[in-house]
Amino acid sequence: MPKCPKCQKEVYFAERVTSLGKDWHRPCLKCEKCGKTLTSGSHAEHEGKPYCNHPCYNAMFGPKGFGRGGTESHTFK
Repeated sequence: MPKCPKCQKEVYFAERVTSLGKDWHRPCLKCEKCGKTLTSGSHAEHEGKPYCNHPCYNAMFGPKGFGRGGTESHTFK
């Protein structure tokens, strides 16, 4: 029986949500920053942790702006 990566309890078939290559309980699949409950496939991941696409993932890991625009105005990590 697979274990939920968040709570480490067994995940039964009826309550399973598969995301990031793992089986989760539906209430355990939440954004690491804001706590919003996520659905399978509608979020991003960073270092194996789920984040909602907007605004959390983009704000934390997306391009950072500087300067006055143009091609040199973004940094990527």
